[in-house]
Amino acid sequence: MDVPFVNLGLQYQFLRDQILSKFDEISKKGEYILGSELEEFEQEFANFCGTKFAIGVGNCSDALSFSMIALDIGKGDEVIIPGNSFIATAWTVVNVGATPVFVDVLDDYNIDPEMINKAITKKTKAIIPVHLTGRMADMDQIIQIANENNLYVIEDAAQAVGASLNNKKSGSIGITGCFSLHPLKNLHVQGDGGIITTNDNTIYYFIKKLRNHGLRNRDECEFWGYNSRLDNIQAAIARIKLQYIDEWNKRFIEIANIYSEELKQVSIVPKEDPKKVSIYHRYVIQHINRNRLRNYLKKNSIETRINYPVPLHLQPAAKDLGYKKGDLPKVEAQSKLILSLPIYAEIENSQIEHVIKTIKLFNKNS
Repeated sequence: MDVPFVNLGLQYQFLRDQILSKFDEISKKGEYILGSELEEFEQEFANFCGTKFAIGVGNCSDALSFSMIALDIGKGDEVIIPGNSFIATAWTVVNVGATPVFVDVLDDYNIDPEMINKAITKKTKAIIPVHLTGRMADMDQIIQIANENNLYVIEDAAQAVGASLNNKKSGSIGITGCFSLHPLKNLHVQGDGGIITTNDNTIYYFIKKLRNHGLRNRDECEFWGYNSRLDNIQAAIARIKLQYIDEWNKRFIEIANIYSEELKQVSIVPKEDPKKVSIYHRYVIQHINRNRLRNYLKKNSIETRINYPVPLHLQPAAKDLGYKKGDLPKVEAQSKLILSLPIYAEIENSQIEHVIKTIKLFNKNS
């Protein structure tokens, strides 16, 4: 039995008629950029997250960059981030001229508030907690630290659309929330896409112009901006899928619960927090023989991933920042053990059972 790590075609088959119908409708109108479909999606996504505003952009990297630009974060400033995120969390900080400060994480892979406290200096301007794997960071503590030190909090919610903490959705707690609509996310479009949430009027109106060249209107440029707009067809696809996201997320949670119950005796599995609803964009176990297990699963037609094998502070691109092995012990230890198992709403229970049986068989024979 083959178990691919992802199978995007299955979701498209389910929604094909709706997507093609909407594509045809938009194409007949010829309304491709900054049109009504985008405006509707932005309002619906803001309502979903519980925020006043949402702004569609080209990708989540731009969402992070634009958030920092809107907050005047740049040269001479420091931004605290975890050491185990996707590379975009770091390069966007560098991209605006600021310096990323990497800190260690907790057992759930999310940034450690205690380490944030220790990393704050006079240059610190913001904290970017990453809700890794679809599980929210400890935002209550992070917001308290930020308030005590007059810092901004930008939520990197790329992997966490629909996740919540104390009934507050991801993207609704920080000054902005930054989401990815990349095809590997729980809510995705058919290409790149991103969206920013905020309750701040000034940030909202600034980023709306920033994403569109800095234009005040068609003929007047208020400031030099960027070309990063979520197009109408992608927004329309996102609107269709947003109707299903709660149902899909419930399926992710169901799959995660099956994995956890069956694998808790043979690996380290995620621990539930009653304050949080985690949507399991990635289901990650830890295993002492991770590499051998991964090869064994591959031989049995099961695809897996390692998210992420090289911590941010040890990336070649970060060498000038002065970090070394041992600086973030938890991140580094986890990077040698973590393994992401196949999880998506369309995966069949028989495929899940095959993954579980194969892991148990590996353990039995090891």
